[in-house]
Amino acid sequence: MEISIRAHNVEVSSELRSVVVAKVGHLDRFWEGMDRAEVRFHEEHNPRIADKEVCEVTVTGSGHVVRARAAAADKLVALDRVLDKLEHRMEKLKGRLVGRSHPRHHGHGPFVVGGEIGPADEANEEGHIVKVKSFAIKPMTPEEAAMQMDMLSHDFFFFTNAETGRAAVVYRRNDGQIGLIDST
Repeated sequence: MEISIRAHNVEVSSELRSVVVAKVGHLDRFWEGMDRAEVRFHEEHNPRIADKEVCEVTVTGSGHVVRARAAAADKLVALDRVLDKLEHRMEKLKGRLVGRSHPRHHGHGPFVVGGEIGPADEANEEGHIVKVKSFAIKPMTPEEAAMQMDMLSHDFFFFTNAETGRAAVVYRRNDGQIGLIDST
């Protein structure tokens, strides 16, 4: 697994780098197709936040993207917390995919979602686009899109509805349920 480590306004020691490589490298035991992991560290600057050290890990491969974020008072503790979250999400994803391939299941085949992050345009004025992301949109069912939204810990997910062939969005409602916006 290719592991990249990035830090924003914090120092990442060589000892921490070796611990990250060792611990993140063990994630491939949950899913063999995961080929890339990006680990990001940064520090919260709000004095009211006790857990200032933040670690975010994004694992990609086999057409899936799994992301988790955690904070703690120490970088190693934040890393352990985020890895616990990732392991849980990867087990959940694997369980859903195995369950979907069961002979009694009548759903669609596996789906693929790309996640290329495009260039960022930072503007200081209010109302301007400050970040642009682009990604390949593959057809999937709303249920698959909801599962991908959960795996990414997002509040919404944009996709092409395989049932209608049109653009659609699934989103998390305030009551905890999932909504679907389908274009006409």
